[in-house]
Amino acid sequence: MKNILVIFQKEMLDNLRDTRSWMTGFFWLLFGPLLFGGMIVMLGNTFKESTEKPLSLPVLGVEHAPNLIKFLEQQNVIILPAPADLQAAVIAGDINVALIIPENYGEDFSAGETAAVQLVFDSTRQSAIVDIERAKNVIQSYSRYIGVLRLSLRGVSPEVMSVIQIEEMDTATPQSQALIFLSMLPYFIISAIFNGASPVIIDATAGERERGSLEPLLINPLSRSWVVIGKLLSAMPFAIITLLITLGGFAAVFQILPIEELLGIQIGFNLSTLFSIFLICLPIVFIACAIQTLIASYAKTTKEASTYLPFVSLILALPGMALAFLPVKPELWTMLIPTFGQQILINQFLRAEPISGMNIFISALATILISLVITFIAVKLYEGERIITGK
Repeated sequence: MKNILVIFQKEMLDNLRDTRSWMTGFFWLLFGPLLFGGMIVMLGNTFKESTEKPLSLPVLGVEHAPNLIKFLEQQNVIILPAPADLQAAVIAGDINVALIIPENYGEDFSAGETAAVQLVFDSTRQSAIVDIERAKNVIQSYSRYIGVLRLSLRGVSPEVMSVIQIEEMDTATPQSQALIFLSMLPYFIISAIFNGASPVIIDATAGERERGSLEPLLINPLSRSWVVIGKLLSAMPFAIITLLITLGGFAAVFQILPIEELLGIQIGFNLSTLFSIFLICLPIVFIACAIQTLIASYAKTTKEASTYLPFVSLILALPGMALAFLPVKPELWTMLIPTFGQQILINQFLRAEPISGMNIFISALATILISLVITFIAVKLYEGERIITGK
């Protein structure tokens, strides 16, 4: 332990002296919370403005359906004159949605037949989705209203159209309603852990080889396994600090921003949740330092190592992004996958779902065991001559 401590102290001092590297790493920690907060503000304001302000709807053929136009105006819809080329205006983004009322609308409507209208929109424009759905809903409301009147005039109860009545029972918690946002948190958290350890590990491995200080270190009467463990441990404090800063940043975002006002939901991100997520992420710190130590030691130069390591963090963090679209149950096989099991558990904490203590234990144990295997491979790499020559 004394030998490991010597290597640990040496690497810590070297890393602390290189303030530019680890300060750059800490700077990127703010990227995740700031980006997350910006998305919430942008989307929240977009949906809020789109639902509260009147819907502006350009209409071509207003004179063909005066009653429909009057109904739309009563539903907080502002009728605008249509441009000469509706499709071109929609494609150019000048308008979100437009309505075309054909000349035969009045004849079909008076004859009691189905009267067709056309909505012109571009479904690929995300900013127009709210206006498109509002336009569809208000026209469908008018259709249902007229349908009920026609049935009543014929002496038929409108209830015959409702064969089955659906009573909704929503079991979603306030936290789970924000799934699309919450599912992004594990990605940023894991990326922060890897980014916090990355510059430290690159400098302690490929950096030492480039500077020529690795060979004098290895000729000392120290087991090379102690050297690897000391280097690995010296990166862990930086990874843990980045984890704490990132969690604190997200907590600050949730406390400062009016989440409930912007999104209509409430996210529980209290100290208990923060501490639980921190404990769950500790095994990720181990595997992040282990796998990056192995890859950076294998790389010939710091430039090569800097090229490899971002892909490692991306591969391990990205699967959690799919949890918003492809929900995965916390089963045994998912807990055996390093970082993926932790991402599922983090999502469970954020959604205030019941969590199995066995799942926490299995995910931590599997990640630690794999980290030990990776560390053993790194030790074997240091025992060969390639670690000095880089060939």
